[in-house]
Parts: sequence; structure tokens; C-alpha cells
Amino acid sequence: MAETGGERQAGIWSASRKFMRLAALTGALLIAGCQSIIPKGAPTGPETTQPTGPVPIEPGLPTDATRHRVALLVPMTGTNASVGRSIANATTLALLDTKTEKVRITTYDTNVGVTAAAQKAIAEGNKLILGPLLAENVRSIAPVARKAGVTVISFSNDVSIAGDGVFLLGYNPAESIERVVGYAKSKGMTRFAGLVPRGTYGERAATGLLRGVEAAGGTVVSMQTFDRSTGSITAAIKKLPQDASYDAVLIADSGRVAIQAASLLRANGGDKARILGTELWNTESSLASAPTLRGAWFASVSDTYYRQLAAKYRARYGEAPFRLAALGYDAVLLTVRIAADWKVGTPFPARKLIDPDGFAGIDGAFRFGKDGIAERALEVQQINAEAFAVIDAAPKGFGK
Repeated sequence: MAETGGERQAGIWSASRKFMRLAALTGALLIAGCQSIIPKGAPTGPETTQPTGPVPIEPGLPTDATRHRVALLVPMTGTNASVGRSIANATTLALLDTKTEKVRITTYDTNVGVTAAAQKAIAEGNKLILGPLLAENVRSIAPVARKAGVTVISFSNDVSIAGDGVFLLGYNPAESIERVVGYAKSKGMTRFAGLVPRGTYGERAATGLLRGVEAAGGTVVSMQTFDRSTGSITAAIKKLPQDASYDAVLIADSGRVAIQAASLLRANGGDKARILGTELWNTESSLASAPTLRGAWFASVSDTYYRQLAAKYRARYGEAPFRLAALGYDAVLLTVRIAADWKVGTPFPARKLIDPDGFAGIDGAFRFGKDGIAERALEVQQINAEAFAVIDAAPKGFGK
């Protein structure tokens, strides 16, 4: 367990114009219909005056009547330790950038037992939990948190665990697919095909494709599943219509699988269809070197602010953050924003998360629905020969 606060920070998870000069968090400035939670000047460069090592608090936390106690539940040891550490480091950057004196973040290692970590966090007076990362971990702690009246803002994207005090900040693949399908329809494409992997992610992708096409007024002419072997991908592609009767085909998998599938698709009569992808492609810039994916489209959060966060992170910690680090940063900014009207020692006012105008963070505009799932303003990108290009910018907010 390690503790971070406004003036005593512990280093423990994190796009091409300059940052806008935004008002301080407590000013609640409205930008493009969203409550801005990006602090003035953040992130713009490395901090050099704060300690970078965790400060152990033993035993338990000290008495603090002026700051909100917030628990960060991430893996700090084990297989996913590097991801957890990246998220935790980004929360520290957020605390430094906001210069808040109202929030204390304490990190608990989920790898040593997520339920025990949650129980300890609650026993030590934390009124809000940020994390965990994995859906199964959220399922484990949700009853404990609910019983104690503690809200959970998780980094998972598994929509089945949202609601009843659990909010999901993770990137939703179905939302990404619906966004790119809607854009494709606006460009005259009406008939769609899908290649989705077997498993939970594939099921969500398939649902996103069906809903997106229905909402756009198009038709899904074929949906094929595969495992990640060449033989299975080839078999799935051969089951697609061979008469070029679809305008676009979704390859709902990672860049590595997408390159393989696109090559097989081009060789099996799908050379005229526009290839569509998911939010997974946003972190794989190497896709620009794959000729078979040239001209493909996908939707994701904007990297405009994230690139600056990543640069600041590298300057401070000497390594690149995981892309999910932005979730940790935004979770803290959101907490600090709400802390302006949250009385210390009282339960976290979860109702303030349900704002139709939403908030603006590192990843752009987002808002929570009553179901606890984050809705995001996404941009559409095209894979070109040298790099990705934004072809349909993300909305700046959600309007009225």
C-alpha cells in the first residue's frame, strides 16, 4: 500500500496543438458543453520538485480531516504489474497537475488479493475506489463496496458488471464499432460483413456491429467467427459472400490478426470492400506499414492530449506509459472536479457522475449513462502509408 496526496506525492497509471488554457478544476468551466476536468497547463512538462518513490503508511492511514481518502486498486506485483504501475504513476501526475489539497490517493495491490485489498481500503476510510482493472476483480469487490456504500469507478470495459454503484471508465469496443459503422454509412456504405474472434471480445464486437448497422439503416450480410489460427481465419473468410456483395467488412481483432486477415481477404475476393477496425488499432502505429490495411478505418478516443501526457510521463519516469494510463489520469481529474462540492468524510456523491453534458479529459469528452457505462466522443482515423490520419474529428461535447 502506498499513499499520495496534494503536497506529499508518491510516484505510483496513464494530443497536435497545444493544450488550451483551461480554468482550474474548482472553477467548473464549461467547454463545448462539457465540464472540463483538465487542469490549467496540464500536462506540459516534467515536475522536478516532488518525490517519486512510494511513501509507506504503516500501520494504516494517518488521520486526515481535510482531504478525501480515495483508493486506487491496481496490480502492483505479478503479471500485470507494469500496467498497474503505469496507471498509478499517471494518477500521481494528475495530482501534481491539479495541485489539489482535497484528495489523498492510496494504492492497494490487487495481485495479493483483490477482495482483501478492497476490504482494507474501506476499513481505512476510503470513500471511493478507482479500479480495479479486470472485470473478474470488479465482480469480486462490488458486493463489498456496495455494502459499505462506496462507489467504484473501474478501468474495465465489461458492460455486464456496470450499475448499482459500479461505473466503467474503460474503452467500449461496441461503441467504437458503432461509431465507424455510422461514418461508413454516411459515405454511402449500406452492406456490411464481420469477422469476429470467438470469446467475450468477439461477442461484444458482434453486438456493436449489429447495433451500429441497424442504427445506421444498413444490413449485415454475413458475420463469421474464428479463432486466431490461419486455418480458422481462412475458413471464416471463405464463408463470406464471394460476389462482393458487401461494402465494408469489420475485422474485430488486434492489428496482428487484422494484417493476416486482410491479406487473406484480399486474396479471396474481398479486395473492393472497405476494411473497418476497432479501438484496439489506436495503439498500433505499425499498421501504417501494412499495404493490405491501407485505407482502412477505425474509431477511437483522440490522442491529441494523450501524446503530451505520454511525453510528460516519459520525462518523469524514464519509460513510455501504457495507453490505459490515461484512464488513471482522468479518473483522478474527475475525482478532484467532484471533490469541489464533496464534503470530507461523507459518501462520494455518485449522482454527480450522471451529467448529460459530460466531462472533458485527456481522452476527450465522456459522460456516464444511468447504467454506469462511459459514453465517449470518438474520432475516425484512416490508415495511410506513413501514419494514421483523422478523417472525422471527435465531437467536442454532447450538446443538450
